[in-house]
Amino acid sequence: MNWQQLISNKRLGQELRHPERHDDRSEFKRDYDRLIFSAPFRRMQNKTQVFPLPGSIFVHNRLTHSLEVASVGMSLGNDVVRAHPELAGTLFEELGTIVSTACLAHDMGNPPFGHSGEKAIQAFFREGRGLALKPCVSAQMWEDLTHFEGNANAFRLLTHRFHGRRDGGFVMTYSTLASIVKYPYSSECADKKGKFGFFCFEQEAFQRIADDLGMLRLSAEGEPLRYARHPLVYLVEAADDICYEIMDIEDAHKLRILSYGEASGLLLGFFSDESRKNILDRIEEEGITDNNEKIVYMRACAIGLLESECAKAFVQHEQEILAGTLQGSLIDHVTPLVRDAYRHCTEVSVQRIYNSKPVLDVELSGYKIMETLMDTLIEAATAPGKFHSEQLRKRFSSQYDINSDDFATRVMAVIDYISGMTDIFALDIYQKIQGISLPIV
Repeated sequence: MNWQQLISNKRLGQELRHPERHDDRSEFKRDYDRLIFSAPFRRMQNKTQVFPLPGSIFVHNRLTHSLEVASVGMSLGNDVVRAHPELAGTLFEELGTIVSTACLAHDMGNPPFGHSGEKAIQAFFREGRGLALKPCVSAQMWEDLTHFEGNANAFRLLTHRFHGRRDGGFVMTYSTLASIVKYPYSSECADKKGKFGFFCFEQEAFQRIADDLGMLRLSAEGEPLRYARHPLVYLVEAADDICYEIMDIEDAHKLRILSYGEASGLLLGFFSDESRKNILDRIEEEGITDNNEKIVYMRACAIGLLESECAKAFVQHEQEILAGTLQGSLIDHVTPLVRDAYRHCTEVSVQRIYNSKPVLDVELSGYKIMETLMDTLIEAATAPGKFHSEQLRKRFSSQYDINSDDFATRVMAVIDYISGMTDIFALDIYQKIQGISLPIV
């Protein structure tokens, strides 16, 4: 792969208008602005990141997480640009904006209630009442449904032509869209974790983008579609890895799941003895006595180090990345001290944070809500003659083609509707469907 082809400001759905310019902003900055002002982006403020949505203590939601990831992504992209002075004056200079924009969008396809929402959709088709629908859809669509993935759903959200929308969906640039797809292959190639990058409905769009950008195709003709990653995916992934791991430690400390000693030990573990002493000395010199503020300072130092290390790893392994041969993430290729500290944080997070009572409670409740919504609304889509089904279909936004004559389109309309819900809206619809809550007359 080569950078001159990989960085393109051609827009999906407006290829024929590619030479036209509308204002002084770059096309990639327009992508960024388009997402910031979009409704799906705003809805992430009421979607769970890890911990239950804010009560007395404010913790991260999908929106704040995405903004932080975008900030780190901008730094990563800019650092890579500085390592390539020979590409000055080309679109390569806008790497920071492209990566930052892709970071904003990376979680937009996630359903309510975090990963439990994904699992509920998958389980409905694998082992719930949705299993009966298997003979009614194509083999590839069945793989899509049973491996439902938020990353693939983000690509659909940005590219699909919903009712009343223009061709190309959000009409984003090719490079931005390619940088979002973490797993550039169809669900028929899903790995052991069930990850894939696009639904069968959007496969043609992804293939058009990938081929135009010169992304390496790894599958032979007639085989399920599979490509090497667009190189910028590695930077988006690194920004996400850095933020969710480090910020979860800060949130866990605020919620008293981790003590000050535990949290500070994890954050300082990224540094050598000398650097650790310097950080503690600066905290003392600046008069920081509040433990939360100390953790904030350490967190900033850890993120800064990880960002620098990942940018260096990208540059060092750039030829492998362009050849589509790099194994693992950038975190796997940083210096041993930093890599081992990150892995230790991950181990502690699994043991102490992701299995903590607040997290398990929201996952259990969220799973039940999602299970009920899938069960009820899929029936409304697949048995349209019933009175209750007709009433339920009236709840759908006009952008979702719930009344289509095509069976598969109606099923996807339900998934689009449910996956776009916020946690609060999903709970509200669940309560109304169950007769638990009645509107005030």
